[in-house]
Amino acid sequence: MARKSRKNIAVSETTEINTPVCIRTVQYIRLSVEDSSNKGNSIENQKLILDDFIAQHPDMQCVGVYIDNGTTGTNFNRPEFQKLTADIEAGKIDCVVVKDLSRLGRNSIDTGFYIERYFPEHNIRFIAVNDNYDTADPKANNGLMLYLKNIINEAYALDIGKKIKTQRKQAMREGQYVAARAIYGYIKDPNDKHKLIVNPDTAPIVKMIFESYAGGNTKRSICNKLINSGIPAPGSYDYKGVLKNTVSKAWTSRSLEHILTREIYTGKLVQGRTAKCNHKRVNQTSDKWITVDGTHEAIISQELFDKAQQRIVKAKEDHRTKLTDAYTENIFKGKIVCGCCGRSMIRIRQRRITTKDRYIFLCVSNQVKSNTCDAGKIYEDEIFDVILTVLSTQIDILVDNKNKLYDLLYDKSRIAEQNKELQRLKAYISQNRNYLSTLYENLVNNIITAEEYKDLREVYAQKISDAVHSANDIENKQNRLKREYDKFCETENMVSALLKDENFTKKLIDALIDKITVYSDNRIEIKYTFDNEFNTEVWNNE
Repeated sequence: MARKSRKNIAVSETTEINTPVCIRTVQYIRLSVEDSSNKGNSIENQKLILDDFIAQHPDMQCVGVYIDNGTTGTNFNRPEFQKLTADIEAGKIDCVVVKDLSRLGRNSIDTGFYIERYFPEHNIRFIAVNDNYDTADPKANNGLMLYLKNIINEAYALDIGKKIKTQRKQAMREGQYVAARAIYGYIKDPNDKHKLIVNPDTAPIVKMIFESYAGGNTKRSICNKLINSGIPAPGSYDYKGVLKNTVSKAWTSRSLEHILTREIYTGKLVQGRTAKCNHKRVNQTSDKWITVDGTHEAIISQELFDKAQQRIVKAKEDHRTKLTDAYTENIFKGKIVCGCCGRSMIRIRQRRITTKDRYIFLCVSNQVKSNTCDAGKIYEDEIFDVILTVLSTQIDILVDNKNKLYDLLYDKSRIAEQNKELQRLKAYISQNRNYLSTLYENLVNNIITAEEYKDLREVYAQKISDAVHSANDIENKQNRLKREYDKFCETENMVSALLKDENFTKKLIDALIDKITVYSDNRIEIKYTFDNEFNTEVWNNE
């Protein structure tokens, strides 16, 4: 009876320890753009409702708040919701509380999946306060009503989306500027965010760009002039058109072309150039653009704009009609770095008339901003020559190392000695296991004391562990030698094939080369992916 009583006590204690003290509850709050005008759905109001609900339930403890501000409810690709699911799968949450079902989502299928499948599978209690929905209370949950509410929420989102698009297009037709950011050269009117006024700081820059390009200067020369003059690029301005405190963006040919192709600088609004299709932003054909004349002050004349467009069109036609060699694959992509600044080097094609085009690697720092890095440069064919030179002079060493490894791997005396040692260790392990198995019998028969039993058990267990470790080391060493030999064989085959036909491929470069560092004094350093005597060879590129 005493024995039975001890069992009952143990069960009682275990049950008490495993009983949860509180329900770890989190709040999920979502506010979309279309909901921003509804004060009832504001972030502050949602939090007040959820705080009040949790306060009325003493068994709940709020352990986190997840807020997705300005995100749509039609899909679940939201930063805070993804963080919420990650914490659920990490076992940090017991309950999720929202203001209503529409805050979780407005997509009926996906919302139903999370409520009916995902949350139950992860033992998560889900509560929608204003909808009186609680997965812990089956009586309050009506499956049909839940489905209908999700359908209504989805339809509401689609309807709101259509209304916003319609209102936006109507605003464009009325000559209102609807973009979130003021285009470079203008700022938003402080009294009317849908109207542009000339920025006296940047408008002269826009005019200079159009005049220089229409006058025959290249985009690259114009960029260099702007950079050398210390003029901040368009990315240095905020959405209102005001210069930021931190100027980090540089002028590029792309940012220049973005300015040169915008007719907005002639005093007319041209909007609707892009549209969303299957959640992706795509360009619209010019017949779908919405153009309104005389909406703001012009920076350039229509004549100057048209002249710049004629040159852009001619440059594109010349590029299409010119016969050029097809681009070859950049098999060194991501492997060549600058020895000065450590940044990647980009591959640029140098066009030639009488011979094949040639490729050169230049530091990306000097392409983004001129003369910022004392970097070197190297032609792609020079890299090929260096690799071939290094490998041809070291192939004998590679073969010799492979043969030495083979002799070591299949040395009969060494293998016999290993097998002998393995047999000894196995016998030693078996012997100590027998000793270990008899210890308990000796304890029961009072041959040894409990203290002696404990000490001897640790001694024998340690002997067994050490012997098993030694045996594993022997077997692992043999396996490592086999892997190294196979690696040498594979490397030798690749190098031999390369030296024979000099056919470089990306697969071959990935297998042989880890990194190539180019220095300004015509040195290049090649780091190989395999370990041997020429792992890091430094060659002069002269």
